[in-house]
This record gives sequence, C-alpha cells and structure tokens, in this order.
Amino acid sequence: MLAIGTMVFALSAGAQVQTKTNVREGQSSQAVRVDRGEILTVEGNDLIVRMEDGSIRHFENIPESAAVTVDGKQLGIHDLKPGMKLQRTITTTTTPQIVTTVQTVTGKVWYVNPPLSVILTLENGTNQTFKIPKDQKFNVNGQTVDAFGLKKGMMVTATKIVEAPVSVISQRKSVSGTMPPPPPAPPADTPLLIAEGEPTAAPASTEPPAAGSVGSESPTVPEKTNPTTRSYLPYIGLGILLVIIALVATKFARGKSRT
Repeated sequence: MLAIGTMVFALSAGAQVQTKTNVREGQSSQAVRVDRGEILTVEGNDLIVRMEDGSIRHFENIPESAAVTVDGKQLGIHDLKPGMKLQRTITTTTTPQIVTTVQTVTGKVWYVNPPLSVILTLENGTNQTFKIPKDQKFNVNGQTVDAFGLKKGMMVTATKIVEAPVSVISQRKSVSGTMPPPPPAPPADTPLLIAEGEPTAAPASTEPPAAGSVGSESPTVPEKTNPTTRSYLPYIGLGILLVIIALVATKFARGKSRT
C-alpha cells in the first residue's frame, strides 16, 4: 500500500472486489445549552412558553412519550399546567472520526493504457476498468514498476485506500420543571370587624294612607326613649316637686306676714 487514494498492485491469486472500513475516533467535545421559560398555555399537545428573554415560543405536536421531571416524578404533556417553570438542557457531543476505506480487487491484466487506466478480468469473467493514480508504482514479482511495466496476462491485486475525516454529532435532551407557587395566604394580623351595641330597628313607614280608604289610620310608632334619659326621670320629677313645695311655702309665709 502506498499513499491515500492510490492503487497498489502485487502478484497474487484472488477473488472479487472486497471493501473493508476502519474507523478511528478522536477526542470528543461537548456543548451544553440551557433554555428556561414559564408555561402560558397548554392546548392539547401544543405548548406556549414565555422564554427567559421575554420571547414567546410555540412548541407544536409534542409527542406523548415526552416527559418532564417535576419533584422526582415524570409528567407528560397533559400533566403540565400554566405557571409551571420549565428548564430544557441540550447536550451536544461531537466526535471526530477518521474513516479508512480499503477496496481490494484481484484480476488478470486484459488491457493497459499507461499511465491512465488498466482493464482487469475478474474471477467471474467480467472486465472492469480502473483508473491509475498519478505517480502510481506497482510491485510485480518483487520488482517496483510503473504503469508502463504492466503487461497483458499478469495476475495482479489492486488495492485502493481512502481516508476521510467526518464528525459524528449526537444530542441528548432533558426537561425538568417546578410547580407554580401556591396563592399567598392572608396576613395573620388582619383585623376583624366586630359589631357593638344593640341592633337598630328598621324605621317605620311614613307613607300616608291610600286615597278613598275608610277608617285607615297611620300606625303609631312608639317614641324611643334613650335608656340614659329614662334612668334620670324619677330624679327630675322629685326636683320639680321640691320646687313647687318651696314656691307654695314662700307664698304662704308672705301672706302670713301681711296679716
């Protein structure tokens, strides 16, 4: 085997075209992205979320198998509620690889067009044309020759080696959430209104009797007496009585003095 992408010929017996692939992996790298938001609306399998930057995003047709981890429990799309906070973590892993492909064919030289191509007769009797890379060298019976050294009837084995760098990218997503906070309880020191005193009776109707009615009279509403005034009535009456007695005694004394 010579350089990448070349053909190497050697004298041998052989079979049909064979392909082998070898993969060498390099050091993997990871990138982590975290998206946060608050659920605004859940409609069927659609989710509307206000993201951390204030933008509104509409997630459509979320599969039934999708799960959100909330307080250690796995919740589906139909278990989500407005007000819940979601966090989605996306881990992207990139692994560089070198893929080496080796193609080998064995056949008899049927025709050669140096330095461009050679036609080989394969084991099944079919002829196939192969391009000869620039500056290709061949090992024939232990000797190194170029394309001009190939002759009709030689049994040769051609090997083509191709190395190609590729990157394998994989993603892993996980979604976690928290339940919305409960509504706030009323303050413990909120004062309560307590009614004091006796209930007040509703005022009586003062509408006049209907016209044409006979013998109808307005109901007499008993006058309310203040409890405090009522308790002083005996003393007021006694005072008035003493004043009258004093006046009578004075008048009587004046009449007697004149006599």
